[in-house]
Amino acid sequence: MRISHKSRFTTLVGAAALVVASLSAVPAHAAAVGPICDAKVPVQTCQGTTADGAPYVMMVPANFNGMVALYSHGYRYNIDIPAGIPVVGGYKVTNTPEPVPGGNPAVANYFLSQGIAIMGSGFARQGWNLDSAIATNAELIDTFKKKFTKTTKVVAWGSSLGGIITQSLAEKYPTLVNAVAPMCMADNISAELTTAGDFLWGLKTFFDPTIKGGNYSAGAAGNAEALGDIVKVLTVMGKLQAGVATGAWPDSSSATGKALAAAGIPSRSALLLVGLMSGLPTQSAHFDSISGPEGALKLTFPLAVSPALAVLENGANAAILAILATQDVELQAGGSVFDNSTTDYAARVADSSVIYNAALSGNTAVTAMLGALSPANPGAPRAKATAKLTALYATTGKINVPTIMMTGVADPITPAGATQRIIDKYVDQYAAEKEAAQKASYGTTSYQTPKKQLLAIWSVTPKSWTTFDAAGAPVTTAAAAPGTNHCNFTTANYLTVAKFLVDSGKTGTLSWNAAAMTAVRKSKGLLVDPEFRAPLLKFYGE
Repeated sequence: MRISHKSRFTTLVGAAALVVASLSAVPAHAAAVGPICDAKVPVQTCQGTTADGAPYVMMVPANFNGMVALYSHGYRYNIDIPAGIPVVGGYKVTNTPEPVPGGNPAVANYFLSQGIAIMGSGFARQGWNLDSAIATNAELIDTFKKKFTKTTKVVAWGSSLGGIITQSLAEKYPTLVNAVAPMCMADNISAELTTAGDFLWGLKTFFDPTIKGGNYSAGAAGNAEALGDIVKVLTVMGKLQAGVATGAWPDSSSATGKALAAAGIPSRSALLLVGLMSGLPTQSAHFDSISGPEGALKLTFPLAVSPALAVLENGANAAILAILATQDVELQAGGSVFDNSTTDYAARVADSSVIYNAALSGNTAVTAMLGALSPANPGAPRAKATAKLTALYATTGKINVPTIMMTGVADPITPAGATQRIIDKYVDQYAAEKEAAQKASYGTTSYQTPKKQLLAIWSVTPKSWTTFDAAGAPVTTAAAAPGTNHCNFTTANYLTVAKFLVDSGKTGTLSWNAAAMTAVRKSKGLLVDPEFRAPLLKFYGE
């Protein structure tokens, strides 16, 4: 990471980076070690491992005011990915601790300059590690308090998988934290893997029947199968991209796909259907589904082509994680976990097939494609799970402490619906709390409306953002639009959440006043709107 030499914490953050690097080789399941601190001023760095072998780092300013911020990083692949694999080739498994999002020095400096300590763990295992991460974080909080006995407040935040780790920590151990901020939060594993499984199954059924998409073997054989699937999926994505304008189907398409091609249905329509039935956003980093190039395609491009290109871009971003997460969780559960044996895909797209009717090539094409996905078609065999995920922790959505949530409205990996599920749960929770308070005050004058404990901040997209070159081709080299891609937040966005988190940790309540509204507005790209509602993940039948 790059650090400004103008910061007075330059050497401190740099020292932390060195500490973190040295921890990456710590073996799992080692005995608890540390914290071992360097005693430097104005900020000392401490390192160690928890009882499960998870490496951690702490940074504590000399003017420590009693508050510590615990950060939980997101999903990391749990197998090495060879250099020859497209997009992510050359990845090596790491358990490097991350005390602030992405090692962001401005965020670290904000906390440290306020007298607030920061810390984070690399966790004992990578991949889907919700259960072990909760235990690691609980132990890490206890370790910090024993070392720094003046600790009075603990706030926790995290991104992606780290977001659900943070929410789960507050659910299971509400007395350990004073406020939390789950960002771009993942949903429960069943919901996430349903999205992944539906998308992979759709690609397999239409475009390449050799994609395994789940039910991977154990050990090295399973790793090879998963890596092979990554190559196949990305290859298919490339062929679909090349055929967007003409509607050509990949040469690897199944007999089912080829029959649809012979019926004159363009491949982009089938791709869009796969995206809609799995719940991928129809807006992406470079495609807003609104804009068109000047000329003959001004209206037809956003109507008929852009939604499919958005699914293509979102799917390419999500597919690698979908494959590796599926393989990882299957190993934890002891068998295949995706099951669409009773899924009604026609019901899944009943509304969206009307909205995107033109891009799906009309009612006749929609009927043909849904028929091809029917269990009655032997060319579209359904998947049946052989294992259950009941042993893995699932969030209840209970809000126990002040909670700030931030997510992108078009995040393709942890969809906004994951955050919406918690919001919906809290609506019911708050109504019950009000009713209980009213009953408790009957016959008295002591009724007080319960304080609201949840603030949802949406990272929203601009009005439009697709641009075109002189030939009318869409430009895909620009930075991703706000509200799109995964955890696509600016430093200003992170600092806004951090300040809400610190204030809530100090006071024990959320403050949504004129100053808070101004802070969100100045952060740019963020919105607090009680009327906005994101659709839940398809797992929930919405």
